Amino acid sequence: MLRHEFRPGKLLAGLFLILAGIIYAGDAGGTWETPWFAVIPVVTVGLCLAGATGLATRAIRRRRAGGGVNTGGESEVAG
Repeated sequence: MLRHEFRPGKLLAGLFLILAGIIYAGDAGGTWETPWFAVIPVVTVGLCLAGATGLATRAIRRRRAGGGVNTGGESEVAG
């Protein structure tokens, strides 16, 4: 049994931030030269992909849950 809900958007954001840390660590260790601005696109793309993934996950979970939303079939009339 899962202890918590799986959040792929947070996973994706974390992976891109780890990648940014690896890029800076490689530069600090002298393995390669990295310009100061090189990580900005990595973090920006990662956060945008994480947001899109989060929105898609939310939409999929809403649809699967049903939520009592009328899907265009018969209308419910009280009375």
